[in-house]
Amino acid sequence: MELYKWTGHRDQAVMLMANLANARLIYLVNDDEAVLLYEAEGGPGLQGAEAYQVLNAVGDINDGYYAVFNNVPVSEEGRELFESRFQNRAGMVEKEPGFAAIRVLRPVNSDTYAILTLWKDEQSFKNWQESQAYGHAHAKRGTAEGIDKRPNIFPRPSFVTTYTR
Repeated sequence: MELYKWTGHRDQAVMLMANLANARLIYLVNDDEAVLLYEAEGGPGLQGAEAYQVLNAVGDINDGYYAVFNNVPVSEEGRELFESRFQNRAGMVEKEPGFAAIRVLRPVNSDTYAILTLWKDEQSFKNWQESQAYGHAHAKRGTAEGIDKRPNIFPRPSFVTTYTR
Protein backbone atom coordinates (compact mmCIF):
# COMPACT_ATOMS: atom_id res chain seq x y z
CA MET A 1 0.00 0.00 0.00
CA GLU A 2 1.12 3.56 -0.68
CA LEU A 3 0.21 6.82 0.96
CA TYR A 4 0.44 10.15 -0.84
CA LYS A 5 0.72 13.44 1.04
CA TRP A 6 0.04 16.61 -0.88
CA THR A 7 0.87 19.87 0.92
CA GLY A 8 -0.07 23.37 -0.20
CA HIS A 9 -2.39 26.31 0.30
CA ARG A 10 -6.00 25.68 1.34
CA ASP A 11 -7.38 27.16 -1.90
CA GLN A 12 -5.27 24.78 -3.99
CA ALA A 13 -6.41 21.83 -1.87
CA VAL A 14 -10.07 22.71 -2.39
CA MET A 15 -9.52 22.88 -6.16
CA LEU A 16 -7.74 19.52 -6.15
CA MET A 17 -10.55 17.93 -4.17
CA ALA A 18 -13.13 19.29 -6.61
CA ASN A 19 -11.19 17.80 -9.54
CA LEU A 20 -10.86 14.45 -7.75
CA ALA A 21 -14.38 14.25 -6.38
CA ASN A 22 -14.47 10.44 -6.56
CA ALA A 23 -11.17 9.92 -4.73
CA ARG A 24 -11.17 9.13 -1.03
CA LEU A 25 -9.04 12.08 0.11
CA ILE A 26 -8.51 13.24 3.67
CA TYR A 27 -8.33 17.03 4.07
CA LEU A 28 -6.27 18.38 6.97
CA VAL A 29 -5.29 21.95 7.85
CA ASN A 30 -2.77 23.88 9.91
CA ASP A 31 -3.09 27.68 9.64
CA ASP A 32 -3.07 28.43 5.88
CA GLU A 33 -1.41 25.13 4.97
CA ALA A 34 -3.51 22.21 3.84
CA VAL A 35 -2.66 18.54 3.48
CA LEU A 36 -4.44 15.95 1.40
CA LEU A 37 -3.84 12.29 2.20
CA TYR A 38 -4.61 9.52 -0.22
CA GLU A 39 -4.02 5.81 0.34
CA ALA A 40 -3.77 3.57 -2.72
CA GLU A 41 -3.16 -0.10 -3.35
CA GLY A 42 -0.87 -0.04 -6.37
CA GLY A 43 -3.02 2.47 -8.24
CA PRO A 44 -2.19 5.94 -9.50
CA GLY A 45 -0.94 8.35 -6.90
CA LEU A 46 -1.79 11.95 -6.20
CA GLN A 47 0.06 14.24 -8.62
CA GLY A 48 2.57 16.56 -6.96
CA ALA A 49 2.42 14.67 -3.66
CA GLU A 50 5.11 13.10 -1.50
CA ALA A 51 4.93 9.34 -1.98
CA TYR A 52 5.44 6.78 0.78
CA GLN A 53 5.34 3.01 1.05
CA VAL A 54 3.27 1.95 4.05
CA LEU A 55 5.43 -0.33 6.21
CA ASN A 56 2.93 -0.72 9.03
CA ALA A 57 -0.74 0.19 9.19
CA VAL A 58 -3.23 -0.11 12.02
CA GLY A 59 -6.67 1.51 12.06
CA ASP A 60 -8.54 3.61 9.53
CA ILE A 61 -7.02 7.02 8.83
CA ASN A 62 -10.52 8.31 8.08
CA ASP A 63 -11.39 7.89 11.77
CA GLY A 64 -8.85 10.48 12.96
CA TYR A 65 -9.41 14.21 13.39
CA TYR A 66 -6.00 15.21 14.77
CA ALA A 67 -2.96 14.12 12.74
CA VAL A 68 0.62 14.04 14.00
CA PHE A 69 3.48 13.53 11.55
CA ASN A 70 6.78 12.66 13.20
CA ASN A 71 9.16 13.38 10.29
CA VAL A 72 12.47 11.56 10.69
CA PRO A 73 15.36 11.98 8.24
CA VAL A 74 17.27 8.67 8.04
CA SER A 75 20.57 8.02 6.26
CA GLU A 76 20.81 5.28 3.66
CA GLU A 77 22.89 3.16 6.03
CA GLY A 78 20.40 3.65 8.86
CA ARG A 79 17.26 2.61 6.97
CA GLU A 80 17.37 -1.10 7.83
CA LEU A 81 17.85 -0.47 11.56
CA PHE A 82 15.21 2.26 11.63
CA GLU A 83 12.64 0.12 9.82
CA SER A 84 13.39 -2.86 12.06
CA ARG A 85 12.73 -0.69 15.11
CA PHE A 86 9.23 0.12 13.87
CA GLN A 87 8.43 -3.35 12.56
CA ASN A 88 9.14 -4.70 16.03
CA ARG A 89 7.35 -1.98 17.98
CA ALA A 90 5.26 -2.97 20.99
CA GLY A 91 2.03 -1.60 19.51
CA MET A 92 0.99 0.06 22.75
CA VAL A 93 -0.25 3.25 21.09
CA GLU A 94 -3.17 1.32 19.58
CA LYS A 95 -4.59 0.69 23.05
CA GLU A 96 -4.68 4.36 24.01
CA PRO A 97 -8.05 6.12 24.36
CA GLY A 98 -8.69 8.34 21.36
CA PHE A 99 -6.27 6.48 19.06
CA ALA A 100 -7.58 6.15 15.49
CA ALA A 101 -4.71 4.98 13.27
CA ILE A 102 -0.98 4.73 12.70
CA ARG A 103 1.04 4.56 9.50
CA VAL A 104 4.79 3.95 9.41
CA LEU A 105 5.81 5.47 6.09
CA ARG A 106 8.97 4.84 4.04
CA PRO A 107 9.74 7.76 1.68
CA VAL A 108 9.90 6.97 -2.04
CA ASN A 109 11.81 10.08 -3.16
CA SER A 110 13.50 11.49 -0.06
CA ASP A 111 15.27 10.43 3.12
CA THR A 112 12.53 11.53 5.52
CA TYR A 113 10.32 8.82 6.98
CA ALA A 114 7.00 9.78 8.53
CA ILE A 115 5.32 8.18 11.49
CA LEU A 116 1.72 9.30 11.17
CA THR A 117 -0.68 8.89 14.06
CA LEU A 118 -4.28 9.99 13.96
CA TRP A 119 -6.35 10.73 17.02
CA LYS A 120 -9.91 11.58 17.97
CA ASP A 121 -8.65 15.00 19.12
CA GLU A 122 -5.52 16.85 20.26
CA GLN A 123 -6.16 16.04 23.91
CA SER A 124 -6.07 12.30 23.18
CA PHE A 125 -2.62 12.75 21.66
CA LYS A 126 -1.42 14.80 24.64
CA ASN A 127 -2.75 12.15 27.01
CA TRP A 128 -0.75 9.52 25.09
CA GLN A 129 2.42 11.63 25.47
CA GLU A 130 1.91 11.72 29.23
CA SER A 131 1.04 8.01 29.57
CA GLN A 132 3.11 5.17 30.95
CA ALA A 133 2.76 3.43 27.57
CA TYR A 134 4.48 6.39 25.86
CA GLY A 135 7.25 6.31 28.45
CA HIS A 136 7.70 2.58 27.83
CA ALA A 137 7.70 3.00 24.02
CA HIS A 138 10.40 5.67 24.25
CA ALA A 139 12.34 4.33 27.24
CA LYS A 140 15.59 3.74 25.32
CA ARG A 141 15.64 7.23 23.77
CA GLY A 142 18.76 9.11 24.84
CA THR A 143 20.41 6.00 26.35
CA ALA A 144 23.29 3.89 25.04
CA GLU A 145 20.70 1.36 23.79
CA GLY A 146 18.66 3.98 21.94
CA ILE A 147 18.75 4.16 18.17
CA ASP A 148 19.17 7.93 18.48
CA LYS A 149 22.64 7.47 19.96
CA ARG A 150 23.95 5.33 17.10
CA PRO A 151 26.26 7.18 14.69
CA ASN A 152 25.39 7.90 11.06
CA ILE A 153 21.66 7.13 11.26
CA PHE A 154 20.05 10.56 11.49
CA PRO A 155 21.59 13.20 9.18
CA ARG A 156 19.34 15.98 10.53
CA PRO A 157 16.99 16.47 13.48
CA SER A 158 13.47 15.09 13.24
CA PHE A 159 10.49 17.42 13.38
CA VAL A 160 6.78 17.18 14.11
CA THR A 161 3.91 18.66 12.13
CA THR A 162 0.28 18.56 13.25
CA TYR A 163 -2.99 19.08 11.41
CA THR A 164 -6.69 18.92 12.16
CA ARG A 165 -9.71 17.95 10.07
